[in-house]
Amino acid sequence: MQRPGWLPNYLPELDGLRGLAILAVVLYHCNPRLQGTWIYGASLWGWAGVILFFVLSGFLITSILLATRDKPRYFHNFHARRALRIWPVYLLLLAVVYLNAPWFIGPSVGEAIKTAPWLAYLFCVQNLFHLTLPPAIGPTWALAIEEQYYFVWAPLVRWLRQPWMLGGALAAILVASPLLRHADLQWMTSTNTLIHLDGIAWGSLLAIALHTLPLNRRTWLWMGLGGSVLGFLAAGTIAGGTSFLDSALAVGFAGMVLALVASTGARNPLSAFLRRGPAAFYGRISYGLYMMHISVFIYIGSFDVAMDRYGMAGNLAVVAMRLAVSTLVAAALWYGFESQVLKLKKYF
Repeated sequence: MQRPGWLPNYLPELDGLRGLAILAVVLYHCNPRLQGTWIYGASLWGWAGVILFFVLSGFLITSILLATRDKPRYFHNFHARRALRIWPVYLLLLAVVYLNAPWFIGPSVGEAIKTAPWLAYLFCVQNLFHLTLPPAIGPTWALAIEEQYYFVWAPLVRWLRQPWMLGGALAAILVASPLLRHADLQWMTSTNTLIHLDGIAWGSLLAIALHTLPLNRRTWLWMGLGGSVLGFLAAGTIAGGTSFLDSALAVGFAGMVLALVASTGARNPLSAFLRRGPAAFYGRISYGLYMMHISVFIYIGSFDVAMDRYGMAGNLAVVAMRLAVSTLVAAALWYGFESQVLKLKKYF
């Protein structure tokens, strides 16, 4: 299993795609304020941005695992680098929310800290239990899924040496996840990891395929375009409103990622748009924006109330304010905190 020679280590187009995904999620959480506008219908689908995040994560992290699985300190380096990427912002969010409990939660700081599910937060399993989490902590369900997945996936990549073994494990996930959604088991939460693995599994499968199958870029490009069309077509028709909607969207997004990977560096307007400008900028700050945007919405909630009297104009002002303040917070977080912490990756 070897990375193809034409595939660079850094794919700038994926930064732009990540930026579009986070903007979709932010607009989704603003959709009640967008009723009556041309973007309202699209905003209702913004939740799918999380599936795109999962596809990107599965592809990029699995590519890293495949490239490093024969190197010493494999587990130590991988988990240390993940910790540097994930935990500083995660812990900051918990501190902001619980140390300002009267604002974000309701009870006093002491009462909020005393009743918080700290063990669930510590082990990133808050998505597995029927817990009442503060809305500002809500986005952490997707983070928990990724942490649980890679806790199991990293050893499998290390120990299952044959591509068919890894592919078989992912195929089992791709079959089981929609079937479990269809079963609608009462003990499962709506954010349970087992029913949200389609995207991350497809991303992982893309990485394995690219490292295994000796196909040229043009073939991969057409496969990606075909998968994208089929996936989104299925999502809009036979899979819509069923347990297989997430699966169809995951196929569509996986095809989109594969097409961009195969055409990386191409000189066309779409690639240029994704490589630079607003989309790439939002891609860089996407993690902080995802984690913090709900808490920002809550913090500036008084502005929402003040704008209620102005109808549609007020709603648009609220959305603009939410996006502007969330962007400023996430940018400050990236340039002043995240990027500085990530410099420590060179030691791992």
